[in-house]
Amino acid sequence: MAEEARQKILAVDDEPMNVELLDGYLSLDYDIISAYSGEEALEAVKAEKPDLILLDIMMPGMDGYEVSRALKEDPATRFTPIIMVTALSDVNDRIKGSDAGSDEFLTKPVDKTELLSRVKALLHTKCLHDNLLSERDVLDMQNRIRSILTAIIPTLLQPLPPDQKKILIHQMTEMVEKTVVEMYPFDEEKLDQASVGIICASVMNQLGGSFTAEDAGGSVPGVVRGIVCPWGADEARRNPILCNLTRGIFSRIAARAHEELEVAVLATIGNGDESCVFEIGYT
Repeated sequence: MAEEARQKILAVDDEPMNVELLDGYLSLDYDIISAYSGEEALEAVKAEKPDLILLDIMMPGMDGYEVSRALKEDPATRFTPIIMVTALSDVNDRIKGSDAGSDEFLTKPVDKTELLSRVKALLHTKCLHDNLLSERDVLDMQNRIRSILTAIIPTLLQPLPPDQKKILIHQMTEMVEKTVVEMYPFDEEKLDQASVGIICASVMNQLGGSFTAEDAGGSVPGVVRGIVCPWGADEARRNPILCNLTRGIFSRIAARAHEELEVAVLATIGNGDESCVFEIGYT
């Protein structure tokens, strides 16, 4: 099982000893990134995408207030938690920090217990927020795919000549594939047959089917099995060409994920079988 990635914290202070202190307090549980100016902090945020930022206020050049405002005005970093860590303790400084977008305010010298508590709480809140965004994206993908299907399937089910049906199948597969590729990061690394099987089953389930992915492990092909057709069991039996749509979607997902993966059809509801069975293996 892959090790869970550690959360990243950016520590920003023009005094290296202060950054080292924060690193000493937090490095056991988090990956610490260092920056020693406001300008360097913004570059580090773009490059590293930290989960939380510890930000000094009084720095030469761009101060902490300016950095915080810049980050909160950027949609990509608007919800990244910021804790201002500073020797300033006046209430007006706290108000100014809050107005600049900071989420918390710690006074130097930093108490380790308080720091760990604030960091843990803000990272937990960010995790909940990220999960909500992920669920929103999944729902958005489902709605987009269903819109595609609603627009095309009625035409597909009309008594068209086989050649025209094949053209519609091809168009529909491409449209669904585009939506799937936007959802899953295929370009980051090659995926194995087990991961591809899970994605294929997930896509069919989001379309209203009931599919499961079975990984035999090693070089043995994985199996994606469906007992409920997303196109409707009756429609699939009347129009077996709909099974080509499922295979086409699986084949495109496999090709995007790994150039050596291919999909084979073992059984389909459209051909009178009790379930759809697809094999995903290496060529």
